[in-house]
Amino acid sequence: MNTIKSLLATLLLSLMLAGAAFAAEKVNINTADAATLDRVLQNVGPAKADAIVAYRKANGPFRSPEQLAEVKGIGLRTVEQNRERIVVSAPRPAKAAAGAAGAGRSAAQTR
Repeated sequence: MNTIKSLLATLLLSLMLAGAAFAAEKVNINTADAATLDRVLQNVGPAKADAIVAYRKANGPFRSPEQLAEVKGIGLRTVEQNRERIVVSAPRPAKAAAGAAGAGRSAAQTR
């Protein structure tokens, strides 16, 4: 009886750990801050996360996960380890949001 309980407990624990592995958090490398990159990506600490943000500011948004390997200190192996966690989508344009806010102010001022 104890053997069956032990086996069931082990199976349950394995299922819980497998569920956590499948539910890995994803991060958009074009919009995430350094703290988020550090937290979500494996083998990326604070210094590499800062380097990702600096590279993005200097070179514009990433077009693919593989482009992340162009950041100093990050290789293709790190990209492959994190492939399921990496999302690449265009950042929201700041100018469009500012333009919409400015248009709202202009309409309010003309009244």
